[in-house]
Amino acid sequence: MSVVRCRWANPLNPLYLAYHDQEWGVPCHDERQLFEMLNLEGAQAGLSWETVLNKRHSYRAAFDDWDAAKIAVYDSAKVAQLLANPGIVRNRLKVAATIGNAQAYLRLCQQLGGLDPYLWAFVDGQPIVNQWTPDSPRPAKTALSDRISKDLKQRGFKFVGSTIIYAYMQAIGMVDDHDSACFCRQRQPG
Repeated sequence: MSVVRCRWANPLNPLYLAYHDQEWGVPCHDERQLFEMLNLEGAQAGLSWETVLNKRHSYRAAFDDWDAAKIAVYDSAKVAQLLANPGIVRNRLKVAATIGNAQAYLRLCQQLGGLDPYLWAFVDGQPIVNQWTPDSPRPAKTALSDRISKDLKQRGFKFVGSTIIYAYMQAIGMVDDHDSACFCRQRQPG
């Protein structure tokens, strides 16, 4: 018997299958991973998620394993090095946004303790579990992603539009949008 997954999970890409099977929709409370995923979702703007996922390892190396304190002080020489790195999306605005996001993230940590307490407060610590069939249309954004996006922008974050934030919420498990028939849904309540 074959494993039933969400239709979007590319069965020909082992990285994509592992991401779908082990990470997407699973509640995340790890600060480094929350920061990483926020920036990777922003890097994905205008591209496919698979493109960015395939570059994830290179991103970790290029951005000091997502150490926000190091990223926050990148200088023009480091930016030039990043823009020459074929292992990442070489977009000046996205690279600048990552540096600015590190600075905004450090402020958020001082004010609210980090992304984990900040984000999960929006859902009272519990993921939103949607009930989708494989043919159900999924929203690109919601009223909640609108609110979080607006708040993040006010805090100085970039590439955090509502559509990006909804994808981020799915990626970090604030929202579980696995198909009802997907084996990942079968292992979770709801």
